[in-house]
Amino acid sequence: MQNFFASPRLSAALSLAAIGLGVFAFAAHNTIGWAGLNAMIAALVVLCGASTLARRSALDWPAVVPLSMLLFLAWAGLSILWSEYRWATMGGLAYLLGFTLLGLYVALMRDTIQIIRDVGDVLRVTLALSLALEIFSGLLIDSPIPFLNMAGSLAEGGPISGVVGNRNDLGLIAVIAAVSFAIEWRTRSVTRGEAVLSVALAAIVLVFTGSPIAWGTALVAGLATFVLWGIRRLPMDRRVPLQFGALVLAALGAGATWLGRGPIINALNAEGELGYRLELWGRMLALLPVNRLEGWGWMGLWQVDVPPYPYFHQGGLRETTSAVNAYLDVWFQLGTVGLTLFLLLLGLGFVRSWLLAARKRSVIYTWPALVLSVLVTGALAESSILIEFGWLLLVVCCAKASQELSWRTAFRPPLEQDPL
Repeated sequence: MQNFFASPRLSAALSLAAIGLGVFAFAAHNTIGWAGLNAMIAALVVLCGASTLARRSALDWPAVVPLSMLLFLAWAGLSILWSEYRWATMGGLAYLLGFTLLGLYVALMRDTIQIIRDVGDVLRVTLALSLALEIFSGLLIDSPIPFLNMAGSLAEGGPISGVVGNRNDLGLIAVIAAVSFAIEWRTRSVTRGEAVLSVALAAIVLVFTGSPIAWGTALVAGLATFVLWGIRRLPMDRRVPLQFGALVLAALGAGATWLGRGPIINALNAEGELGYRLELWGRMLALLPVNRLEGWGWMGLWQVDVPPYPYFHQGGLRETTSAVNAYLDVWFQLGTVGLTLFLLLLGLGFVRSWLLAARKRSVIYTWPALVLSVLVTGALAESSILIEFGWLLLVVCCAKASQELSWRTAFRPPLEQDPL
């Protein structure tokens, strides 16, 4: 039994299962219910725990969990003390902790290139299955698939939502998939033909999602890729000035985008969606002063029948399970303290990942930085970074970066040298 749980093949299978469960959580919940999904998460956590214990002597434990992540999780846990909906908070915390443990297992047990391969394999299946079901729904039977929130609109050119139930989330997954497929190509982890077909699949899905949010994140990922490419080609002593220059240009670009937001919104034909979001955000901001510092209590996915959340879909606003903005979602649920800790987690994770991408020779180190750039940008218009696949990837990227660049590694005892 010890050999079974210590098997590298079992670790690989559990890693694939963890990533796959994060991606297919929406489909699993809508087909087998919350009880079935939670049972799957619990069973997978138990198996991952047994595998970790069996291999504990060979693992590199220091700095596996970033301190910033522990602080954020601790504050979310403490919110149960003042939550107005304690049972919902307990459920949301258990859901968050389950995917946190799965993400830490993936980061601890798998090398970065193995993680890229696992994510690539899962997302290839996700995109292919999503496109196949959209073809079946939109072209063959010309009818929606309600339990997957699939409208069957492929014949009209989209938008499509695939197995994740949301076109924006599917678009973000397509962008992350494209990044993963490109790095697989560069590292020759897959054949040239498979890499080309995979990138083409991600591009096709991205186009048919019709998601301006996904296109925006794709643009950010493309710019980040270009900047990293330029930095990595320079001598080490010239990289720091270029990185500061890139930071200044990014700030100027963000400012220019904000100033020109009107024409951009018109060009993307997103006025209706923006109007809905502004109305929702306005209602949330009106309630924020009630618990500005500590928040209303962690929930994660909204339960629309638990006060105060019914207020957000009154007056004709459609029901939603999030604030469609991760930063506002965290601010509302965990207050100013929680938002500060969340920004600290994102900031440290991104800076560490970016420094590794700029310093390390292997192209695999660019993957965490590019994935985090997608997640951080997408968080402006979706809350998927807080749950399931988005949170799992955030945990993986931050944990891998922390393993390489953590102040706690400085306290490791030096290796003993052989006597002369």
